[in-house]
Amino acid sequence: MKLTSRLSAVPLSAVASALVLSACSSTPVDETVGWSPNRIYSEATEERAAGNYEKSVTLYEKLEGRAAGTPLAQQAQLDKAYAQYKAGEQAQALATLDRFQKLHPTSPAMDYALYLKGLVNFNDNLGLFGSLARQDLSERDQKAAKESFEAFRELVSRFPDSRYSPDARDRMTYIVNSLAQYEVHVARYYHSRGAYLAAINRAQTALTDYVNAPALEEALFIMLQSYEALGMTQLRDDTRRVMQASYPQSEYLSKGFKSKDDPWWKIW
Repeated sequence: MKLTSRLSAVPLSAVASALVLSACSSTPVDETVGWSPNRIYSEATEERAAGNYEKSVTLYEKLEGRAAGTPLAQQAQLDKAYAQYKAGEQAQALATLDRFQKLHPTSPAMDYALYLKGLVNFNDNLGLFGSLARQDLSERDQKAAKESFEAFRELVSRFPDSRYSPDARDRMTYIVNSLAQYEVHVARYYHSRGAYLAAINRAQTALTDYVNAPALEEALFIMLQSYEALGMTQLRDDTRRVMQASYPQSEYLSKGFKSKDDPWWKIW
């Protein structure tokens, strides 16, 4: 018997039933059907604690929909952002936090939302290769550092008594020092290439914009060395006097530039 004749012998109703069953078998089963919002939240939190961030995010999203308009849904949104942050999904975490701020501007958890936003942008995890290369935050793009500072600044300004504010203040100081060190890093690069005027300009930017940052000692030394290279002896001597007055025990004046074996920035 030919294949076509065999098929024609099968009732159409049987074929239709088989197709329906096949489609049903490929449809994902929602295991949360019938779960209470509290159970979904509990399961999501357990998955997050176990490091299963993708699954926890999925559960938090289901909870946002089922418990919409409740404090639990707000908590789920924040916990989802944290899970995304821990999973290394920085853009998604920031998008979740931005949405939270827009939807819940008066939420009592706003201080935590701002703190988490600062943490996501802070992102001090350099990874294995960053550590091997001794790369510090001042040598990377500063956009995220500035956005982190703004989130922390808003936190301590709006919620000075928040339990998150002390750590935010410490991180703000760290970021300022990092930004100052970035300017000095660029100034040092210019100096090493013989671009002495450019080195002076970047060192002056650090001195003007970041008061009392640790990097300012090196900024002055770069200026001193650059003036020396340019033969600008009066400015060199003026810079030396300022440096001696500000840093009387400075090793730059006796030993020159320091190695980068022990970076100042590794505090977390």
